[in-house]
Amino acid sequence: MRKGIWQEFDGYPDIAEEIKVSRKLGGTVSSAVASAEEYIRQLHPDRIELSVSDIIEETPSTKTLRLVSKNNYLPPFLAGQYIALFLEIGGIRTSRPYSISSQPNQTGFYDITVRRVENGLVSNYLLDEVKRGDTLISSGPAGNFYFNPLIHKKTMVCIAGGSGITPFMSMMREIIECGLDRTVYLFYGNKTTDDVIFGADINRLARRFENIHYIPVVEEPSDGYGGACGFITRNLMQTVLADIEDKSFFICGPQGLYDFCLPQVEDMGVPKRKIKQEMYGAPPNVRDYPGWPDTIGRDDIFTVKVTNGPRIEACATEPLLVALEKSHVAVPSLCRSGDCSMCRVKVMAGKVYQLPGVPVRKSDRQFGYVHSCVAYPISDLEIII
Repeated sequence: MRKGIWQEFDGYPDIAEEIKVSRKLGGTVSSAVASAEEYIRQLHPDRIELSVSDIIEETPSTKTLRLVSKNNYLPPFLAGQYIALFLEIGGIRTSRPYSISSQPNQTGFYDITVRRVENGLVSNYLLDEVKRGDTLISSGPAGNFYFNPLIHKKTMVCIAGGSGITPFMSMMREIIECGLDRTVYLFYGNKTTDDVIFGADINRLARRFENIHYIPVVEEPSDGYGGACGFITRNLMQTVLADIEDKSFFICGPQGLYDFCLPQVEDMGVPKRKIKQEMYGAPPNVRDYPGWPDTIGRDDIFTVKVTNGPRIEACATEPLLVALEKSHVAVPSLCRSGDCSMCRVKVMAGKVYQLPGVPVRKSDRQFGYVHSCVAYPISDLEIII
């Protein structure tokens, strides 16, 4: 039989042999790829089925939910990361991220610590309805608020407010239990002494270990309180810290903490590259932010047309993501703080207000994508999900 003309080409025998070998080993290669994909899914699962094994009361307004895996496996996490709970409450499918407050060097459970939010759909449900033995669905661990030994100094200045203490609790527990060579100066602000979460635990760590320094700060102290009062100021930090040269700064808490403390830290001469802050959700009053249109009122309502979907109504001072969830329009979400970009939608017509500093990609800005968790309608909209 006459050979095909292609068989006369230079290098044909070598290529033919490679094809023969590839076909022979194809099954082995596919098995290796499948094994790698399964390993990656174990480390970064899309969903985890969790059971509530215990509920620990921390303060009158705060509880810790201890969550164990229903299939006896929990993926590892870094101290400071969070999981997002996916819930259906009153017919509304939604999600909320919660920092893991337990230490990462144990793999038996995740602790999430939940503080009640006024009129909070999810916090009220978790605190009032969830009981031991209930099943919750979560994401795998996520987030970038953790210590990186390649970037950060061994001395950490941690500034927390309210439930912003949770990632720092995980970090301190890991430092102590693993004997890590790190020092922590924790400035922890609360409105009243009853609001202090983990107060007894942190005091115990600070008394026993010389590398843990705890500076509680209370706005409205009760009788007998002997700590700092008011706010976490530059003067207070400079009184405690000898210098700032060999220190990295971490901040986590409600928006008011960032608004007040970030300028205080920067006034001390700390460069922004040495300040790491956790994203902390949408603000309670977006109208207080620079750039908010004076003509848009608190209760103004706009129409949002979802391409190939329903037409809904959205309040100007409510994140677009929340309006979509209330109208039973499913949008993927994780951090709900404008950081992860999972809840992106494309604005085809109309305008939204976006919070300053939200890290929207250049390409997203160019093509009209916004993070719906921190985007607010200020006109009628047409969007694509």
